[in-house]
Amino acid sequence: MNSARPWPTLVVASALTLICAVAAGVAGSAAGTELTRGPTAAELRAAAQREVAERWRTWPAGRIFPATLPYSAEQGGRERARRIGISPRTSCDGEAVDAAAVEALRRAGCKGVLRATYVDALRGVLVTVGVVALRDEAHAVRARSAFSDTGKPTPGLRPVAFRKTLADRFTPGVREAGSVRQAGPYLVLTTSGQVDGRPAKAAGEPRPSIFAFATEISEQVLAELSRPRMPDCGSGEWRC
Repeated sequence: MNSARPWPTLVVASALTLICAVAAGVAGSAAGTELTRGPTAAELRAAAQREVAERWRTWPAGRIFPATLPYSAEQGGRERARRIGISPRTSCDGEAVDAAAVEALRRAGCKGVLRATYVDALRGVLVTVGVVALRDEAHAVRARSAFSDTGKPTPGLRPVAFRKTLADRFTPGVREAGSVRQAGPYLVLTTSGQVDGRPAKAAGEPRPSIFAFATEISEQVLAELSRPRMPDCGSGEWRC
């Protein structure tokens, strides 16, 4: 099983040290006033938005994709999906998403696609969760239409298999369900299939309920990734 770790080329700094150089570029005639004033509310909001937009790159992999994620079980109660592994690849190409969606991501200014694979508590269903980082919220809204929003897996995210794990046979042909959600500059996609590796066409009667947890865990990933946090200049965590 792959361990959660920051991507070597991605995680270069804590997200909380990135922002808040908010009083730069002031006019010379107003330098005294500008250099002593605190950031305005608008500047703080802009800083918070920039921090959110950089989280895909600055947060450790294990923070974006926690080791376990809770969900509502079919039979009632709560269960936890367990992470099998995190892909080190982040390209916005046909390895990450179906070819039909690649051009839409390019037009939307795709910065990266992060993917991790989870298994449900009963160890019968696999789901790859994908985080797509885009230029801004408006471009994310437009890019969402490139993906199936009907529960079908295509066009959508491509799964990530991990050798010598339960996800060893998680190939594109195994996909039976998919989802797409959007908030801020992010899309979060899922693609799901069964652990036994049976092709979707051989799975028999569709049972969408067994894949419902995938959307639930993806919404948790998206909520954490896109939730704004206003800078607190007095906390010591932000440079203002």
